[in-house]
Amino acid sequence: MCGRFVITSPPAAIRAAFDYGERPNFPAQHNIAPTQPVGVVLVEQGARHFRLMRWGFIPGWVKDPRTFTLVINARAQTVREKPAFRNAIRRRRCLIPADGYYEWRTVGQQKYPYFIYPRAGGPIGFAGIAETWNGPNGEEVDTVAIVTAAAKGDLAMLHHRVPVTIARPDFARWLDCASDNANDVVPLMVAPADGEFVWHRVSRDVNRVGNDDARLILPLSEQQIVDEAPAPKGKPAPRKQTMPDDGQGSLF
Repeated sequence: MCGRFVITSPPAAIRAAFDYGERPNFPAQHNIAPTQPVGVVLVEQGARHFRLMRWGFIPGWVKDPRTFTLVINARAQTVREKPAFRNAIRRRRCLIPADGYYEWRTVGQQKYPYFIYPRAGGPIGFAGIAETWNGPNGEEVDTVAIVTAAAKGDLAMLHHRVPVTIARPDFARWLDCASDNANDVVPLMVAPADGEFVWHRVSRDVNRVGNDDARLILPLSEQQIVDEAPAPKGKPAPRKQTMPDDGQGSLF
């Protein structure tokens, strides 16, 4: 799946990779979470543009977003048929710049966070679909979801879903919605190849959305991994200072 991601590349590097005209200035973000504004690249009037959108897709037919389930991902296998997504995948495909993302691996009753990033380095572009929700009072909210695919190969050991990553040579193909048809981009909506991404265990501090600094993506040392292991049954866990868990793992 994809429930948290990061942007660490400088704005100039993102702009060069995605070739949009705007010059937005934004800081590094190490814990981007659902409902937050995220940078999105799309084609409007024949040119690429950078826009901010709410990460949490709202179909146009929704009457009250407060009663609609938070939708942050769209499955590649069903995105062309689901009523919520079928117009967006045909007409409003976009790219979401990133440098990596987090995934939680379940072992027994414990969930452990991992930072996953491209072996070749970033930035990368997640496949996205966008929709503008129009409210009854004239308000407009631009929203986006990340397309995911069934995991395969080495990444499947962490989670059964992965975000679809569009290769740079395929950016134009993914963003071109002129045909009003998604059939030609179906081959792009697949999991990454084996070895394309690497990962390491990170601190559970990432569970708390308020934490956002470079330490979140650092690998845990062997001693830190031992310290985070659950205590054997019948023995109390040692007391230590930890950041409270806000339940983000429940998204996965």
